[in-house]
Order: sequence, then C-alpha cells, then structure tokens
Amino acid sequence: MTRKIAGALPLTVGIDVGGTNIRASVVDAEGQVLDTVAAPTPHSARALEDALARSVRELCARHPIGAVGLAVAGFITSDRTTVRFAPHLPWKDTPVAKRLTDRLELPVILEHDANAAAWAEYRFGAATGGHNVVLIAIGTGIGAALLIEGKLYRGTHGVAPELGHLQVVPQGRACPCGKQGCWERYCSGTALADTAIELLATDPVSSTVLAREVYRDPGSLTGRRVAGAAQDGDPIAVAAMADFARWLGLGLAFVGDIFDPDLMVIAGGVSSSAGLFLDEAREEYARAVTGAGHRPLARIRTTQLGEAAGMIGAAELARAVLVDTEHRPSRVG
Repeated sequence: MTRKIAGALPLTVGIDVGGTNIRASVVDAEGQVLDTVAAPTPHSARALEDALARSVRELCARHPIGAVGLAVAGFITSDRTTVRFAPHLPWKDTPVAKRLTDRLELPVILEHDANAAAWAEYRFGAATGGHNVVLIAIGTGIGAALLIEGKLYRGTHGVAPELGHLQVVPQGRACPCGKQGCWERYCSGTALADTAIELLATDPVSSTVLAREVYRDPGSLTGRRVAGAAQDGDPIAVAAMADFARWLGLGLAFVGDIFDPDLMVIAGGVSSSAGLFLDEAREEYARAVTGAGHRPLARIRTTQLGEAAGMIGAAELARAVLVDTEHRPSRVG
C-alpha cells in the first residue's frame, strides 16, 4: 500500500546493505536525508531480511513511506529483483525484492551500490549536469558505475561495469576475484596498505611508526592508517600514496579511452583523502590518456554526498519506479 504526502512526491527509504552494517534512511524528493536507523548485518539470509524489515517498519512508524530501495554490493539481475551473488552477504540467487515486498506491503527494488551512488550524484551531487559519467568508488576494492546520456548502463546481465577487475599487471598481485593484477589491487584502500608493507620490506627504517605496527600485526595496517601517516609526512606512507595516485591516474586513462566520459566522480572511503592524491592522479591521467594534448579531458570530481550517496540513490530509484507505476496507463481488455 503506497503512502504519500498529499500534493507531494512520496518519501522513500534507501538502504545501504553492507557486509558489516545496514543503514536505512528516509529520503525526500530533493535528496535530503530526513531520518536514519542502523543495525549490524546478520549472517543468514532470513536474519538479514528480518533486520531490513525491522528497519523499514521503524521508519514507517515515523514517516509516510511509499517505496524502498536497497543498495547492494553484488550482482543484481537486470530487472533489479534478485541478488545473484554478493561476496559479503548471505544471498545467492535470492528474490530479495519479492520477499521484502510481500513482508512490507511496499514496492521494493534492488540496485548495485555503485549504481545507486552514481544516480544520487547525478541527481543531487557532483555529477549534476554530466552527460556521460563514470563513478569510481574506491574503498576496500573498486566499484564502478556508468551513466550514458543520463541513463544507468547495467549491461546485458546487470553486472556492468566491473572496472576494478581490469587486469593492469599481468601476473601481478593476487585478487580475491581469482585473477592477478587487477586494478583494485593497486588502487584501493587495501592496495595502499599492501604497497606500504612492500615498501617497508625494502626500507624498514624509513618509517618507524608503520614498521612497528606491521611488526606487531601485519594484518592491522589499513589504507586509512596509511593515509593518516601520509598526512603527517611519513616517508613510506607518502611514497605509498604517490604510487596510489599513479595507478589511479593510469586507471582513469583506461576509463577515458574506453568510455570517453565528460565527467568522472571519485567516491568511496578513500575519496576523503583526495587532497593527498587527486592532483597527481589528474596529471597522470592527462599524460596517459590516448591522444594526450589533442583531445578534451574529462572533468574529475570527488563525491559531494559521501557515504550517504548509496542510500540517497537507492531511495530515488525506488521513487522513480513508484511514480512510473502510479502514472502508467491501465491496460484495456
């Protein structure tokens, strides 16, 4: 049952379904977040769906909600109803949208989390006014989304574009996807930590702070910690950040060669440290793109909506489906 504010577009809920936490927000038609609830992510499909239903019902008790959108890090079918596979979630070929629609009596749609973030940035943030836009979400790995003339491109089977798994170094670092040398193994929060560890192995005295951390627990070093050390001028961290910037610029050149976008948006957790790498990445991109010096370059921006982008985008996509359904002519005969 659709509930809406008289004379206004309905409020919708966007949910970021992460491997650690789920965050659900009420979003209005202007992309403003009005209310948010959060909970840990359960490890079974049934428990996860229970937690999602509870979050939505809690928000429904305080707001008139018309539809729900889920932003999921995984493969979503092209009709946006089923999760084919999500590496950090318990769903495998699961009709999540139908299950939640039946429980909540509200329309529910699914979307890849990078697509949801790209749509939010296009409607309300850094990608506003773009025509052909690529969003690159850099966190633990790399997620990506593509908008062509203002429309999300999902590919034939709903899984495009997997830019993070373009092979940039044959026989390079092993990737959880099963390949070696993927772009995200050199340009992500994980990659920052790996690069710092490799640099410490060849020159351990250059950074006593990071060296002590790695000596105590090699798995404790994170990209966020390396970025913080680079901000403080740590030589190893600065070198790791320079390597990251180079790989980001080279990757952006690949993206420019393939898609020729007018705008690229850098999102994800690493984007909060953009001051440490973005200028150098832009310069590398400008040098490495095919036809450098003889073609217009894409504008490169960082996210305006930050961590809320996935929720805002999922909510807005749910609203679009709801409005389309309400205005679709009834069939005759």
